[in-house]
Amino acid sequence: MTTASPGQDPLQERISALPAQPGVDLFKDAQAGILYVGKAQNLRTRVRSYFVRGGDGRFRVHLLVPQITDVEVVATANVKEALLLENQLIKKHKPRFNVRLRDDKNYLALRLDPSQLYPRFTETRRFQRDGAIYFGPYTSSNSLRRTLGALQRIFPLRTCSDSVMKSYRKRGRPCLEHAVGRCAAPCCDLISDEAYARLVQGATLFMKGQVSDLLSELGVQMEAAAAEERFEEALRLRDRIQAIERTVERQSMVSTRMVDRDVFGLARDGARLEVQVLHVRQGKLLGGNAYSFRDVRLSDGDALDSFLSQFYAGDRDLPGEVLLPIDVDGREALEGIWRERTGRAVALVIPQRGDRRQLIQMAERNAALSLLERTRREEDTDGRLEALRELVGLPNFPHRIECYDISHLHGAFSVGSRVVFVDGKPHKSEYRRYKLRETDPGDDYAGLREVVRRRLARLETEPAPDLLLLDGGKGQLNVVRAVLADLGVHDIPLASLAKERDLDAASPRVRRHGGSKREKLFLPGVKDPLELKPESPATLLLQRVRDESHRFAIRYHRELRSKAGLRSILDELPGIGPVKRRALLRQLGSLERIRNATEEQLAAVRGISRPDAAMIVRFFAELRNEPPPAEDPRAAD
Repeated sequence: MTTASPGQDPLQERISALPAQPGVDLFKDAQAGILYVGKAQNLRTRVRSYFVRGGDGRFRVHLLVPQITDVEVVATANVKEALLLENQLIKKHKPRFNVRLRDDKNYLALRLDPSQLYPRFTETRRFQRDGAIYFGPYTSSNSLRRTLGALQRIFPLRTCSDSVMKSYRKRGRPCLEHAVGRCAAPCCDLISDEAYARLVQGATLFMKGQVSDLLSELGVQMEAAAAEERFEEALRLRDRIQAIERTVERQSMVSTRMVDRDVFGLARDGARLEVQVLHVRQGKLLGGNAYSFRDVRLSDGDALDSFLSQFYAGDRDLPGEVLLPIDVDGREALEGIWRERTGRAVALVIPQRGDRRQLIQMAERNAALSLLERTRREEDTDGRLEALRELVGLPNFPHRIECYDISHLHGAFSVGSRVVFVDGKPHKSEYRRYKLRETDPGDDYAGLREVVRRRLARLETEPAPDLLLLDGGKGQLNVVRAVLADLGVHDIPLASLAKERDLDAASPRVRRHGGSKREKLFLPGVKDPLELKPESPATLLLQRVRDESHRFAIRYHRELRSKAGLRSILDELPGIGPVKRRALLRQLGSLERIRNATEEQLAAVRGISRPDAAMIVRFFAELRNEPPPAEDPRAAD
């Protein structure tokens, strides 16, 4: 950084020394954190525009500029390189003033690998350059499976994996899919390789939208089969032609041109931004996806520019046209990168009239509807959080809720779990699993004490919860309350949720796992638990958080059980030390015999008491039966 002259602003001096060439700018705050990452054709001009009087007119730039204490730039050879670098830096630093696109988990496609002996359609979430053919995108798993179901009725390709197919080949009998006409059963040689290849070819043409070519080819095959008096085959081909024609009639045409397009629409409400993407393939509208962003401090053009560079990063399928409602600064750079990636032109168009403009308007209407629905959902969530704040008497709005649970099997494989809900939604990246290291087997209170101590040791690096919730009753509450007091932590609200065990209670009950139980909420300093109203928003939110914590703990507990070998399982038997283990092995001879021994056989071993024998039998019985989560052995609330 250039040294500032006396009395001159060091930041302004830094800006004046920036190069007048393409690159990426990174604005930093007083703690050297990255506030914003941008790209520019001319770094000096671009950065300077932020600091002129009134900024450059973009949305909320006035909120960004006062926080900037330093700027770092990375010069590149051209804008295309700057665009790629900007995308990488946004993913790395996650600046809060940038629009960040999370992985699109709803982006689905069908994959067909022609290199397989008997190709089949499989679901996937990623396009890859692996020689396979990909069809999509599909806006939901339901739409994909509806398409696949219709396709299997017309072209009955196999649906099973290679290993399952081998098992049916060994048995010499096809599966139920063949009986209902949805599989040609190549596993049992009920179709020739040539005929199966024709099915694959027909399905590929159908999925690519080349229906006229497909119908012509099937017509030729039908006439040839009829001429050779293969009437059953001719009848099947006729039915296939009619099924294709009916299916095509039901599809929604938005263009007479057989073109692939992605159509983008925007809707905005203050700092909330909704981006809607409609997918048109072969002139047919397949549906769309909505992407929601909060606290967006960029103009619509900058936000869309950043969104596009992230949306088409990686192996995402690129159509022939991308329709936008407004122009973006990186338009030429995007087109250049896409051409290099696909080997063909990808037009980025801002239509002003005609059919393409109507598609933009459709996308904008859908974005507005999606934004309204999201706002309604968030208001519902805010209502639940406010109800919970009033119920527990919290000093602040419970944005962050953490819940802890302990799970074990007669003291063995003891684990703890933490789940985190942020603004009423699971925040799975912050879930944690704890393998208990210091706790005696079967001591739930000590396990909870250990887990909470380990959590509180990280208060400097992880934000404190607005509510710390426990799965349990007054005992669990008092244990954690003592831990907080010992560590001098007095500002974390605490509560414990337990199921009512009085099955004869006359008041309204909440159905849990098929039984009728009420919920009780224990609070510090309150003698009697609060009896929650079954359908109240606060109760439903507490139950969801507690049940998620229980599910997460049980899952980890079972993972440990499934990974453990028999010898390590024997080591996990609570109350059975080395002397008793050696006695069991010496008298019964093997680990497998210990597993299958009766209570009498075990009690006959020297040093093994009747309670020890009963516990060992019960332990292995439950280990074999894999009880449902509601019946897992747990300490009483």
